[in-house]
Amino acid sequence: MRNLVNILDFSTEEIDELVRLASDIMEHPESYSDRCKGKIMGALFFEPSTRTRLSFTSAMMSLGGQVLGFDQAGSSSVSKGETVSDTVRMVSAYSDIIAMRHPKEGAPVVASRVATVPVINAGDGGHFHPTQTLTDLLTIYKKKGRFDNLVIGVCGDLKYGRTVHSLIAAMSRYDNVSFVLISPEELMLPDYVKDDHLFTGGCEYVETENLEFAIPSLDILYMTRIQAERFESKEEYERLKDSYELTASKLAMAKEDLSIMHPLPRVTEINVDVDDDPRADYFDQAMYGRYIRMALILKLLDTKGVDDRRLDGVERAGVACQNPHCISRTERGIKKLFDEYGKCVYCDQYIE
Repeated sequence: MRNLVNILDFSTEEIDELVRLASDIMEHPESYSDRCKGKIMGALFFEPSTRTRLSFTSAMMSLGGQVLGFDQAGSSSVSKGETVSDTVRMVSAYSDIIAMRHPKEGAPVVASRVATVPVINAGDGGHFHPTQTLTDLLTIYKKKGRFDNLVIGVCGDLKYGRTVHSLIAAMSRYDNVSFVLISPEELMLPDYVKDDHLFTGGCEYVETENLEFAIPSLDILYMTRIQAERFESKEEYERLKDSYELTASKLAMAKEDLSIMHPLPRVTEINVDVDDDPRADYFDQAMYGRYIRMALILKLLDTKGVDDRRLDGVERAGVACQNPHCISRTERGIKKLFDEYGKCVYCDQYIE
């Protein structure tokens, strides 16, 4: 079976296929209403979620399937000390596909190594969020009609923002895409994301702390929330939480066809006076999440016989990942694995 842990698990051709399928589902929902009849999705949400969890549930139910699972770790056997591996092995026996969100980076890699059904990463800490990226890509296609020749501004928490990391990974594969990275110095995009995607993809980018300076050049403005749950220091969060606020007045110099996106939930980073602007696409974006997840579920359920277990990587004597948020630091019974370049197989951080 296939899994979706990282958006790069899918080629650009496969993403185009998913976008086309999601568009057809939107136009002809009745043709898909029983495609998953008799199928069950395990929804394992170890941390809070609204849009992602509900859109997965809506997607499976809209396909005629059913959903089981939990929406917080405290209501599962994790509260008794059960590992991710054991939880996933057990739920694999009760379901046909699993969607999992977890606060530890790399948890979906652990899940994909033991699951007997397809695993979908519904967000792992500050690492990746590939189904949000599929939602973003469908939104870009619907609003722009293309994935190439775009200037994309990403604003806010670029250090811990998993939606940003996944979006950059996906869009860096298309032609003539450049990025404007807007953040405080403390929340700049991590070097490993730049190395793996911007440099590898040959993408031009600039870094700035000034949102107003960036807006006039943008085709897409992707706003993000400063996430309290990703900070180890409450004081640092309090100092940075209100770094940016997009208002109607700041859009005066923006392009007429600018697309304003946000993975939601928002707090103060987009003022409500922007909601009535025709360029505000974030609520349409949330709606598209249902349809792209329907397409994804159908695709993964149709991949029996494919071997997609993640077994690459080697142990290094006396070496452990230094990322405090990596699943390898807390999950019992798993090997601490690195690729040939010294990158952690689970969280993608390099050995220093």
